[in-house]
Amino acid sequence: MTTSLPGTIAHIEIPDTALVRATTEFIRDVEDDLLFDHSRRVYLFGALQGRRRGLDPDLELLYVGAMFHDLGLTEPYRSTSALRFEVDGANAAYDFLLDHGVTAADARKVWLGIALHTTPGVPEFLDPETALVTAGVETDVLGIGRDDLSSEALAAVTAAHPRPDFKRRILNAFNDGVKQRPDSTFGTVNADVLAHFDDTYTRDDFVNVILTNTWPE
Repeated sequence: MTTSLPGTIAHIEIPDTALVRATTEFIRDVEDDLLFDHSRRVYLFGALQGRRRGLDPDLELLYVGAMFHDLGLTEPYRSTSALRFEVDGANAAYDFLLDHGVTAADARKVWLGIALHTTPGVPEFLDPETALVTAGVETDVLGIGRDDLSSEALAAVTAAHPRPDFKRRILNAFNDGVKQRPDSTFGTVNADVLAHFDDTYTRDDFVNVILTNTWPE
């Protein structure tokens, strides 16, 4: 489908390139409004946080990373994959970029940005195209850095891509995306999501894994 969207929001450009247009159309066709609007906000908030930090990302690569970052929550991944949902999205973005003529080195930056976007404390030290996907997610989902952005920027982004009942709806989307593969949440924030929604969910215990593994001592 053809998607007509603004070219600039909150003084952040959405590049008018073949790669960005293909990304928008691909994600628009496979994600619902909740994830699509969230992903667009992640791009915009990530770019805004990058500007505030003095970073100069390749906006095309940042856009692809932001738009693909939650793809692994959708079908068919959520019902057929045993991988972390972040890795499913990262793999899909990597293949998409190679198919569109992007170098493996640049595609790897996007892969890392998606794969690590729920792993705090690491992406901020990597390339801007990697780090700012996490920054955008943290602003939109967790409110981290929200108060560092102007009220005008926040209003412009949420006017273009609204957040109706977002907190509840995104938690449900996370749960729907991982509940069929609970083992993939070990050691991740997604274990908190499963524990919130399912009283019978039992987390793997890192200490117990160490103490009960096959080493004899």
